[in-house]
Amino acid sequence: MKGTKERLKEKINFVLSSMKKDFSLMGLEIKNNNGIKLLKIFVDKPGGITIDDCVHISQKVRIHLEVCDLITGSYRLEVSSPGVEKKAVR
Repeated sequence: MKGTKERLKEKINFVLSSMKKDFSLMGLEIKNNNGIKLLKIFVDKPGGITIDDCVHISQKVRIHLEVCDLITGSYRLEVSSPGVEKKAVR
């Protein structure tokens, strides 16, 4: 059986591919921050990612995760650029 992190990667990759903008999931972190889960996803695309891209991805991912109910309880979602050093997560 797959763990939560692997299932999250699959769901996020599904959302990114459905957006048809050549987004790549570069990283994923799940942390507990004072009782609230923090889900950080790092995304990139050819030519770089913009703040508007991050906002749009955040909205789409949040909706999909709420429907799939993979994260129980309260959580915070952050979407950002991975920086220049990261390679795509498959």
